[in-house]
Amino acid sequence: MSKSLVPTMAQMASEGKEPEILFWVGCAGSFDARAQKVTKAFVKIMQATEIDFAILGNEESCTGDPARRAGNEFVFQMQALQNIETLNMYKVKKIVTACPHCFNSLKNEYPTLGGHYDVIHHTELLQQLIEDGRLKLEGGGTFQGKKITYHDSCYLGRVNGVYEAPRKVLEELDADLVEMKRCKTNGLCCGAGGAQMFKEDEPGNKRINVERIEEALETGAGIIAANCPFCLTMMQDGVTGKNKENEVMVLDLAELIVDQIN
Repeated sequence: MSKSLVPTMAQMASEGKEPEILFWVGCAGSFDARAQKVTKAFVKIMQATEIDFAILGNEESCTGDPARRAGNEFVFQMQALQNIETLNMYKVKKIVTACPHCFNSLKNEYPTLGGHYDVIHHTELLQQLIEDGRLKLEGGGTFQGKKITYHDSCYLGRVNGVYEAPRKVLEELDADLVEMKRCKTNGLCCGAGGAQMFKEDEPGNKRINVERIEEALETGAGIIAANCPFCLTMMQDGVTGKNKENEVMVLDLAELIVDQIN
């Protein structure tokens, strides 16, 4: 298999193989042009560290998270049961995903429907690879000394309590990590969670992502690090709305790491 290609679970099964880990790409990571860049960056990291992984490809479907958040429990369970049948058919044990929404559904909501897996977020895997010495970053890289602020996504942070892993990954960049006023357990939503990504704004005085981006800009950071495709979109929209797109970059942790691999 060419290193530029990612094998599917079906291909692996046809060869009598079971990969160490399944990469759950997610809807955004598959179809959204911005999130696709994160998918590619994360794949490059896993290939560089020689992780034995595969994807479901055309057999992957939405986890059903937006349907459940929007109140359509029937659609959620239909999606989930279909995915669980596929995952169990391939005897999947460990899953990594770059989407906190997929992460939360697979980890916390699928077990009640018969889907029991070891699910980790890609920031957790990056931290593990660094700690194990499998992922070595070049010192004094692109981001050395630059101010980076980190946005805690709701479903990774407050819902699942993952705060330290992404910050430890950022520490490896030799950058100056500056926290926003509201962070960790007191973090502020980007405005897209709870299926809000797919509906019109509700009445109010200010969009949530504008409120959040103002806090990010107050730190003086030139880079806003995120871990979620929804957050990436909302934060970038906020930066653009403030006419700061030439001064402030919004990047996923995988994108920050991929160019620093030794």
